[in-house]
Amino acid sequence: MARILVIEDNPANMKLVLLLLRNVGYTALCAVDAESGLTLARAEKPDLILMDIQLPGMDGLAATALLKQDPVTATIPVVALTAMAMKADQEKIMLAGCDAYIAKPLSYMELYAVIDTLLVASQAAALEPPFLELP
Repeated sequence: MARILVIEDNPANMKLVLLLLRNVGYTALCAVDAESGLTLARAEKPDLILMDIQLPGMDGLAATALLKQDPVTATIPVVALTAMAMKADQEKIMLAGCDAYIAKPLSYMELYAVIDTLLVASQAAALEPPFLELP
């Protein structure tokens, strides 16, 4: 089953997400700030990252941008978890490199659907042969 890194500073939100992930068999890794999340992502190379946007210190958008610039973590799908659901916020989230976002409070059905979609797409991309440019 997939390994999912959850980067979330709110204990109640972390507990809920972990419960939802473990309930369907995912292995969950946890970080309470962006810095430790980046370290864990590089070391563990999870299949997907759930990233809170409002974190202490470095925010989730800056952390996502760093993940997407690093060859070790660039292909890991990142889902923003955010209470900011305005149109301008959505654009910032996607420009930072997030593959999707889920507005808080979380809907477990939406969470599962987004995770499943991104994991399937990620696995399919990993199976595709590299593009070869012929002369």
